[in-house]
Amino acid sequence: MILSIESSCDDSAIAVTEIDTKRLLFHRKISQEAAHAQYGGVVPELASRLHAVDLPRLLGEAKPYLDDLRAVAVTNAPGLSVTLLEGVAMAQALSIAKGIPIIAVNHLKAHIYSLFIEKEARFPMLVLLISGGHTMVLDVRGFDNITILATTMDDSFGESFDKTAKMMGLGYPGGPVIEKLAQKGDPERFTLPIPLLHSPKIAFSYSGIKNAVRLLVEANKPLDEQTKADIAAAFQKAAITHLLHKTKKIFQQTNPRDFAIVGGASANTAVREAFANLCAEFGATLHLAELQYCSDNAAMVGRCGIDAFFLERFSDALSIEVSPRTDKIF
Repeated sequence: MILSIESSCDDSAIAVTEIDTKRLLFHRKISQEAAHAQYGGVVPELASRLHAVDLPRLLGEAKPYLDDLRAVAVTNAPGLSVTLLEGVAMAQALSIAKGIPIIAVNHLKAHIYSLFIEKEARFPMLVLLISGGHTMVLDVRGFDNITILATTMDDSFGESFDKTAKMMGLGYPGGPVIEKLAQKGDPERFTLPIPLLHSPKIAFSYSGIKNAVRLLVEANKPLDEQTKADIAAAFQKAAITHLLHKTKKIFQQTNPRDFAIVGGASANTAVREAFANLCAEFGATLHLAELQYCSDNAAMVGRCGIDAFFLERFSDALSIEVSPRTDKIF
């Protein structure tokens, strides 16, 4: 079995996966959302302290499996350095104490493998990764063959939802709140700009939409509930339209047979519906992770770890490093 650990941000998670069958035997996660909500976003030092409490608690629950481990997999990049260190320290201790190899897992690659929990991996595939920290389109041809085709120039898709919610005083995390509110709103009442609409550049940018929302909020204060819903609907429409517009250009260039959406923001129903239509237009098959595996979790880390295990992608337990950046990951 492989024990996997995820602590890249504000979710403490541990999973145990059977290597040969890829069967998920244990999976538990403790969210810190309530602790960070009062600050309107994740406070790294607080997150680190909570991981130091929650990860040992989860490891205790996984104790029945510890004698049968053949490796330990842990997220080491990208993420918050102070939170990644908590997971890595636990993985190092397990690796040394039990004499088993340690596998350093890239968090973004793990999100790709959220599609294959308890399944065989299927490549090649075009993948849209959208989360609180990342927005990118990836050409995935194998474990070690991943090319970034487009990425964000500034804010991420998920981050723009969080910031929009914060500007309207809706709390954290903003993604689910904005999505729910948008269902009650009129997306035509307000018009927001679509970034890079007339630019040939294939990239994403959400800072402009975010600023447009800020001006809209200021101009309509005090906000009544319907105005909040209408702004949420207009924002979500613009954000998804931009995502579709640039991804469609990649579709036109690559004509993919298989397309997937992964990451925390892939749970958004409107996103799923919009890209289902795009895939239908191009005759591509849409792949989606189960909703419980869209956000950060240890099951996807473990599934990625299995393929790394067979490829013998092991790290030295004492020299494993953490990194907040995505440079040279793939």
